[in-house]
Amino acid sequence: MIRRTALTPGYLLPLALAGSLLMAPPPVRAEEPAAGTVTPFSAAPPGTPPGPWHFVTLPNKVATRYTIVDLNGERVLKVEANQSYGNLAHPLRLSASDHTTLSWRWRVDKLVEAADLTQRSGDDAAAKLCLSFDFSPEHLGFAERAKLRLARSATGEEVPAETLCYVWDNKLPAGSRIVNAFTRRLRLIVLQTGPQKLGQWVAEKRNVVADYQRVFGDESTGPVPDIVDVVVSADADNTQGNGLAYFGDIRLAP
Repeated sequence: MIRRTALTPGYLLPLALAGSLLMAPPPVRAEEPAAGTVTPFSAAPPGTPPGPWHFVTLPNKVATRYTIVDLNGERVLKVEANQSYGNLAHPLRLSASDHTTLSWRWRVDKLVEAADLTQRSGDDAAAKLCLSFDFSPEHLGFAERAKLRLARSATGEEVPAETLCYVWDNKLPAGSRIVNAFTRRLRLIVLQTGPQKLGQWVAEKRNVVADYQRVFGDESTGPVPDIVDVVVSADADNTQGNGLAYFGDIRLAP
C-alpha cells in the first residue's frame, strides 16, 4: 500500500539516497484529532512529541531532534539541527478557503550560519514550517510528472506534489520567495531573517490561500487543493552546521 507522507527539502534527492524512508511509529494517542486540528505542544508532557506528530527522514542521515521541553514556564517544541536532517509531520485534511489562516510562534536561538537556500550545497535552515497540498500531478508538465512518479515509486510513499514552507533564514531578505534548490515541488517564503531577533519569540499569521497563490500560481488554475500535512522542519546536513529553534502551538483556522 502506498502511504502519503510529508517530505520537505530533499525529497527528490538522487534516488540512490531516497530509496526508502525511515519513519518512527507515531506515539499511542487516545483519539484522532478533528479534521484540520493540529495537536498542540503545550498540552504534551516533556519528551517525544504527541501523536499524530511523527518523525520522517531519509536513510543514512543524522536525525534532527524534536522534543517537548519546558522553556521559561512554557511547554514548547525544541528543534535541534546538528549536521542533520529530518521533519516532524502532522497529517490532517483541511479544505482551504479565502479566510484560512496559519498562525504560530517561533524562536530561533542559533542560525545555520553557512546556509544558502539558493544553492543545493547550502539548502539548510534552523526553522521551517511547511504545508503540503493535495495537488494533482496531472496538471504538471511531463518532466515534473515523471520526477514525481519516480520519487513515489522509489520511496513507496505518496510524496506531495506541492509543499509551501515558511522559513527563518540567515541572510535572504524577509519576503523573499524562492523555489527549492532540489525540486520545484517545494517553494519557500522567507518570513524572518538574520540575527536581529535571535532568542525572541515571534508571532506569525499567514493567509494560506494568498500565500499559495503567490508561490504556486504559475501552475494552479483551480481552487487551492486540500491541506494534507503540517510539517516542522530543520536541517543542517548540507553545510555540516547546526541550528537551534523552538515552536509554540500551531493553529490552522478554516
